[in-house]
Amino acid sequence: MTGLTTHVLDTALGKPAQGLRIQLMRMTGEEADLIKTVFTNEDGRIDGGPMLVGDEFQVGVYELLFHAGDYLKAQGIALSDPPFLDVIPIRFGISDVSAHYHVPLLLSPYSYSTYRGS
Repeated sequence: MTGLTTHVLDTALGKPAQGLRIQLMRMTGEEADLIKTVFTNEDGRIDGGPMLVGDEFQVGVYELLFHAGDYLKAQGIALSDPPFLDVIPIRFGISDVSAHYHVPLLLSPYSYSTYRGS
């Protein structure tokens, strides 16, 4: 499979993060152009396959904006005002359009991690 996928796990609750809004941006220098906005499903993934595939899947710099603050509030978690984590940006490069890029997020109210998955 080629394309860009993501997966969000709520490590504080020990389950997939359902209903988390994600914006995918294409970067041109420091300018960010919105490509699409999606929400995670009950498995913490995006319905409908890869976020980028086919002609949209191009070499370049991209950013995923994970709207963690809204998600955490919806889970009933008491957050500071402003929350410690609100929108989590992950900027990454796609250099091989014949490859699969998987950018997961492991999330809790006070920490997160990511890696290039498979």
